[in-house]
Amino acid sequence: MTFDWNSHRFSGGVLALDLANTVVFREDPERSLDRFDDPVELPRFAEAAAIFRIGEWGKVQFHPPLSQKGIEALIGIREVINSLFRSTTREGSLQSGDLSTFLRLGSDFVCNEPEGRDLRLPNLSEKKRELSLGAAAFLSAMRLLDPARLERIKICPNCHWLYFDESRNRSRRWCDMNVCGNRAKARRHYNRNVKQAGNNHV
Repeated sequence: MTFDWNSHRFSGGVLALDLANTVVFREDPERSLDRFDDPVELPRFAEAAAIFRIGEWGKVQFHPPLSQKGIEALIGIREVINSLFRSTTREGSLQSGDLSTFLRLGSDFVCNEPEGRDLRLPNLSEKKRELSLGAAAFLSAMRLLDPARLERIKICPNCHWLYFDESRNRSRRWCDMNVCGNRAKARRHYNRNVKQAGNNHV
């Protein structure tokens, strides 16, 4: 069953984090859901990413992997991107194991890009480009290693997605205020009412 790859699904702010966020509720094993368990969603994600990440990449077409080996490689770079930035956000330091795996897997994607393909990020040209989804995610993640950008990566307390906080004073609390923020407010309101109802029976 397909679902809508809408703007909320791209709350990560950059392609690398959007890719990591194709697994929902990562920190809750009972609720965790991998959108790519259905391989039909891979090309649909790539198509939507080209639309929602035009500000990061300009005019672009992301090519999803077609072979099982290619899919496994994409899942590999997705998982190490998640591990690298989630642990950095939690612990405040880059882990050598994650970083070395990230660089190794990412370099494989870049090496497999056709000769002469423009890999600059951000895109300074009006010309439409093509590149693999894996290479694009790796290059997007590379930019996040800049300390000034690294410190703006956060974890949503509701859905556990990673997101890039672009607010001026880094005050953004949720990946998406209209979704996770509202759900949290509704939950607080419900709990407050339940507590008040319980006090009325004391």
